[in-house]
Amino acid sequence: MTAAGEPQRHRVLVVDDEPNIVDVIAMALRYQGFEVASAATGTEALQRVRAFSPHLMVLDVMLPDMEGFEVARRLGAERARVPIVFLTARDATDDRVRGLTVGGDDYVTKPFSLEELVARIRTILRRTGMAEPESSRLTFEDVELDEDTREVTRAGEQIELTATEYRLLRYLMLNPRRVLTRAQLLEHVWSYDFGGDARVLETYISYLRKKLDAHGPPLIQTIRGVGYALRLARA
Repeated sequence: MTAAGEPQRHRVLVVDDEPNIVDVIAMALRYQGFEVASAATGTEALQRVRAFSPHLMVLDVMLPDMEGFEVARRLGAERARVPIVFLTARDATDDRVRGLTVGGDDYVTKPFSLEELVARIRTILRRTGMAEPESSRLTFEDVELDEDTREVTRAGEQIELTATEYRLLRYLMLNPRRVLTRAQLLEHVWSYDFGGDARVLETYISYLRKKLDAHGPPLIQTIRGVGYALRLARA
């Protein structure tokens, strides 16, 4: 517990020499309640492990001074047991096997979905006993989203959503009443490498509103000039 009596946040060390990748991963993790530190080289990563004591490390395979595999090997030699999710632009089976052999817990190929990466991190933390099992059900007002079955209901009525509509609603429900910028929504729902027309967000917000509003009062509010928020409109 912290001094304020709140549960201690899980610490994640993000290691990658591409600042834009570090930034978007760190932002996504912080929004999910994690404490985040970063490193750009293998040497710096080893130092940060000792100083930051992370519960998990997101580790790029290709670093300027050494491979991520070597970082994992040295941590193993030091008996510093840190769960590792490897990131790589290479999708070779040999790399996957090598990463798992040197102590990696999972392997994610670039480009990747931020939502998937966060889900894998949570799964590893649960598996290693560092996190309590979480409820698979998200609720806001009369809307319920079941992450196990991917079913969504409002006022007891089932709502059929596409995969993208589901991801958009899920992210809104993970951040109820919070104002989310268009950039945040694009990064979390369409992943960090989104390069399309940003108007796609407005299109999917419209689709999602129609499906939700058919069963109750509007819940997705437009915050002019900023983005959107999941909350009831003020009377």
